[in-house]
Amino acid sequence: MTHCILIGAPVDEGQRRPGCLMGPAAYRTAGLAGTLSALGHSVEDRGDVAPAPPGPETCDNPAVHHLPETIAWTRALSAATAAALPDGMPIIMGGDHSLALGTVAGVAAHAAAQGRQQFVIWLDAHSDFHTVASTTSGNLHGTPMAYASGLSGFAPFPPFPSPIPGENICMFGIRSVDPAELAAMQPTEITVNDMRVLDEQGIVAPLRAFLDRVRAADGLLHVSLDVDFLDPSIAPAVGTTVPGGATFREAHLVMELLHESGLVTSLDLVELNPFLDERGRTAKLMVDLVGSLMGRKVFDRPTRSYG
Repeated sequence: MTHCILIGAPVDEGQRRPGCLMGPAAYRTAGLAGTLSALGHSVEDRGDVAPAPPGPETCDNPAVHHLPETIAWTRALSAATAAALPDGMPIIMGGDHSLALGTVAGVAAHAAAQGRQQFVIWLDAHSDFHTVASTTSGNLHGTPMAYASGLSGFAPFPPFPSPIPGENICMFGIRSVDPAELAAMQPTEITVNDMRVLDEQGIVAPLRAFLDRVRAADGLLHVSLDVDFLDPSIAPAVGTTVPGGATFREAHLVMELLHESGLVTSLDLVELNPFLDERGRTAKLMVDLVGSLMGRKVFDRPTRSYG
């Protein structure tokens, strides 16, 4: 069984639609700790991270907003995540996806200290491959994967510790990529399993192929689960809805395959905006998905014998 370490990241500054700061409280209210305990895991809630006061940082891109605040969150969440990993599996409850600037930095620093490779599976409608210099929206929740890849254009952020090679990154369920992001990704070895790939090949084969690479490298695997990975018809509580996302069955299958791999070492839950939810529907679904990731079987699969 796993020692699960809950870390609240009430980050709201990476985009412009308020509400994600309520995410950690919504996960607690929806019973995340109880779900994990019922599966036999031990649970430790370390409360919400509190960043240092924002500094004086500026950048040349006038579109960017909340830069000092996001840098402060990045430093604080990197430290909190790295500190939790020796003790168990951190589950970071967000918060918008800019929190991954810090969490992925934290897991990468931990992996480097262990002399192991860090892998990331990005369950998201978006590739989040802008830089501070390239973003036109100015929303820094669209930048974590470019940061983790070691791209330039991130001054004045702290340098990313031990950038993650493209072949160690899998984007899964992608269906919204800006031209600048596409151009930046093309020279990389990042695996992009967009919805066209999943429609043609199904969920299982592409995901198992990536997990086989993680296993062969004895790697550490960080999962970053964005609410907009899911179809908005089942998960409305997100400010960046993109039609055509994962269905209930597909999302649970992904989680069950991740559980069966035994490879997941850290988890982000991001972009839940309770203000946009319907009686906690999305929060409960996200908690149910974590349950599947941590060993609960949603569908009975009895072995039948025919005589």
